[in-house]
Amino acid sequence: MLCFPNAKINLGLNIIEKRPDGFHNIETVFYPIPLCDALEIAECDSSKQYEFTSSGIPIDIDPSENIVIKAFDLIASNFDIPPTAIHLHKNIPFGAGLGGGSADAAYMIKMLNDFYKLGMNFLQMEEYAIQIGSDCPVFIKNQPVFAEGKGEIFSSLELDLSGYHIVLIKPDIHISTPEAYSGTSPKKPEKSIKELISLPLAEWKENIFNDFEDSIFPNHPELETLKEELYESGAIYAAMSGSGSSMFGIFDKEPTIQENWKKHFIWSSML
Repeated sequence: MLCFPNAKINLGLNIIEKRPDGFHNIETVFYPIPLCDALEIAECDSSKQYEFTSSGIPIDIDPSENIVIKAFDLIASNFDIPPTAIHLHKNIPFGAGLGGGSADAAYMIKMLNDFYKLGMNFLQMEEYAIQIGSDCPVFIKNQPVFAEGKGEIFSSLELDLSGYHIVLIKPDIHISTPEAYSGTSPKKPEKSIKELISLPLAEWKENIFNDFEDSIFPNHPELETLKEELYESGAIYAAMSGSGSSMFGIFDKEPTIQENWKKHFIWSSML
């Protein structure tokens, strides 16, 4: 069985407060985009629980530490899963704020459920997914949602960007979670993103922001430059996704790709 785990972008992100457990409460909108990995499973004749291979973007960690295998192990510890061959073709860049690893894990749960007829419903799969990561459950139903708490409490949204074009640029910049939060000042906004997202897209630029940009842009000014260039190229809305380091622009028509963007990972598609 073959599936194509897709990425997401964050439409705005407010850091509300620091929690007693050391994490932060946030609010954001997760929106699925058609930038995909490929994940395949099949029964195999092996003495081991799984055989894992990968291609595409190199994965430089032990397979047992891969989030896909963590999802597989979680389901295999609760269901009778026969030896399984797993292949992951990685196309979504790492450390980009796009949720690629979380999507791979969530799709592993969904695919095991379908392939081995485990009978789990959406809620049960989401309960397993949250054990892997805060944003994993969003990929179970894979729909636009307003997220709060640590990013794991979802409310459905009527939001459809079909027909718009997106350009996504991921420079070779790594931003750690401590660095991302180091310069932020948590505060509750006057208006929630859940309310603001219903504004016309042309008004998002002046109303919907990613709080991480205030922390990250001073240390990585090239990201701010990319955002400015996206607007100069005609983007209706441009922002950093999550805690970065990918930048995206949403356009009402197919944009021209600037030559200097091509030195980075770049992807463009209709939504």
